[in-house]
Amino acid sequence: MKITYNKPKIIAEIGCNHKGNFDTALELLNLAKECGVEVAKFQTRHNKTLLTEEQYSAPHPNPANSYGETYGEHREFLEFSTEQHNELKKYCEKIGIVYSTSVWEEVSAKEIVSINPQLIKVPSACNNNYRMLEILRDEYEGEVHISTGMTTKDEVEEVVQFFETTNQAKGRLIIYNCTSGYPVPFHDVCLLEINTLREKYVDRVKDIGFSGHHLGIAIDNAAYTLGATWIERHFTKDRTWKGTDHAASLEPAGLRKLVRDLNATYESLSYKKSEILEIEQVQRDKLKNRK
Repeated sequence: MKITYNKPKIIAEIGCNHKGNFDTALELLNLAKECGVEVAKFQTRHNKTLLTEEQYSAPHPNPANSYGETYGEHREFLEFSTEQHNELKKYCEKIGIVYSTSVWEEVSAKEIVSINPQLIKVPSACNNNYRMLEILRDEYEGEVHISTGMTTKDEVEEVVQFFETTNQAKGRLIIYNCTSGYPVPFHDVCLLEINTLREKYVDRVKDIGFSGHHLGIAIDNAAYTLGATWIERHFTKDRTWKGTDHAASLEPAGLRKLVRDLNATYESLSYKKSEILEIEQVQRDKLKNRK
């Protein structure tokens, strides 16, 4: 299947790497903008809705990374209010970058819909929460980006059909190839699943993306070349910071190189405009053997 290449759109997934500090979130936005990405994305959870009482009260599975006495307290420490997310959105508009966030359940979905960002992400963990998907489909007009980690092919089809029932998949839905792990070894990234998504959905959804949890930047260009226009990578200022996502995140130097390489790949993905290019003609005249 022939691929039409659009300029890559790169998302810096800040998530909770701000460590619950609003000023750090602003700093990460500035760094993401300097790196040249199009979108910076956070995460939003209403933890007492998302977690059972037992889960909320349990200790963090890795106490060294916890910001609270319980897992619930840890998660609450890392949350920003709707007002703070609106301030982040305004700051993004000020510096010229697109704000987004992932939503994990119905309460956070409604809160983020109320500030009307350009796009909202649905993580792999909750792409089967149809009460939340209904809010995003019926009460929101922006793009809905959905990761497909730990999701069967039948489940992906159900999600696409859910948006197709109101004729919104083609205009609003972006689905991402993703393997859910932190970090993911290269043999489990399974980039060729991008082919599977394209073969089935390229004419049914707005676009295809790739959400990578691997280390380094060696394979993101391959994902783009296979047809994933949207490339999402976790982003932090310092991979040694406290928290579970930092180790699988890119620091500014890595993100800048990723943006550079993806844009170079985009520029190179073309056919020759003539059999002998102008740049070649000079060398041909000088070097080509004549019969």
